[in-house]
Amino acid sequence: MSQRDADGISNLEYHVLLAMAEGPRYGYAIKTAVEGESSGALQPRAGSLYRVLARLISAGWVTETEAPEPDEPHPGRARKYYGLTEPGREALANEARRLRDVAALAEDRLGIADGGR
Repeated sequence: MSQRDADGISNLEYHVLLAMAEGPRYGYAIKTAVEGESSGALQPRAGSLYRVLARLISAGWVTETEAPEPDEPHPGRARKYYGLTEPGREALANEARRLRDVAALAEDRLGIADGGR
């Protein structure tokens, strides 16, 4: 797992929370979203993903929830869906603001602020 920041949210935890920002998802859908939204930089294995989900549930940021609409039939075990709680949404928003501020600071120091990318 990636290095944790000062607030205790790792890069993988951030992307897992982000994957649920638009609504509940099941494990494989979270994994796929994390991989896509990180441009493949994060490719969590099932064990890592479920440990992160367990930590986020313990923190009160994620909860198991009902499927957002009738679940499509599939082979194997029933899917578990996970969704953000209000504190989870707040933690994600706080981390997004922190990342924006840190990026703005870096752009300013590098002289690439104001769209000079």
